[in-house]
Amino acid sequence: MSSYIESLNQAATAANGKGTAKTKEDAVMGKEDFLKLLVAQLQNQDPLSPDDPTEFTAQLAQFSSLEQLTTLNSSMDKLVSSNTTSQSLSTLSTLGKDVAYAGSNFNFTGDSMQLGYKLDGTASAVTLDLQHNGATVATLEGKDLAAGNHFMTWNGLTKDGAKAAFGNYKIVLQAKAADGKSVAASPLIKSEVTGVDLSGMSGGTLITKAGEISFNSIIGVYDPSTRTASTTTLPETKKNAATVVNDNLHTVAEITEDAKAIL
Repeated sequence: MSSYIESLNQAATAANGKGTAKTKEDAVMGKEDFLKLLVAQLQNQDPLSPDDPTEFTAQLAQFSSLEQLTTLNSSMDKLVSSNTTSQSLSTLSTLGKDVAYAGSNFNFTGDSMQLGYKLDGTASAVTLDLQHNGATVATLEGKDLAAGNHFMTWNGLTKDGAKAAFGNYKIVLQAKAADGKSVAASPLIKSEVTGVDLSGMSGGTLITKAGEISFNSIIGVYDPSTRTASTTTLPETKKNAATVVNDNLHTVAEITEDAKAIL
């Protein structure tokens, strides 16, 4: 019996590199190791008491299962590699497109920004305060109050009608229901993809005008032609309305003067 165990140990040692230091991969027995142990068992069985055929058949079945598991593992590795390549190609297809994602921070470079919000329920009022260096620069009011994702465009002006400073901004979102209670909501950002970094392990990183985001974090891809109309802040709207009224009054005055001259 001791010679039988010794033979098995020798076969295992030979399968792992003749007693050399084993790496993590070598420490895992494969189908070749199992086959060598099986052959060693047959060569060293007691002639007066041979192995039970039933047990031998069970060992062959185990060897067959090991072969199938090894093949399955190899196929899964190929599938993962193929999926990674496919995902990389999908990432490249977003170049030049607008992508939407959940986030409260964005980089402002002077162009109009598409900002939005996701409502888990119906709201009666939604406000987005755009803060820069801790101060509220502009406030947008949401018009779509039903549950779902909604977007609007900030024209890049402050609440005083001036051009907003460049830099990092934060969206502070508030949504309230008719009874005054808060409605679960999260801020959204939609921005154009200007580049793709495929060096990451999470499907790639998209470089947008609003900042860098993971490809796996986007919730939608849109054609740039579907961008919504510009939404101005309340003070800017009042300023534009006053300009229109003044222009109309000026036109009326000119017509009156012309009429007097004719008479």
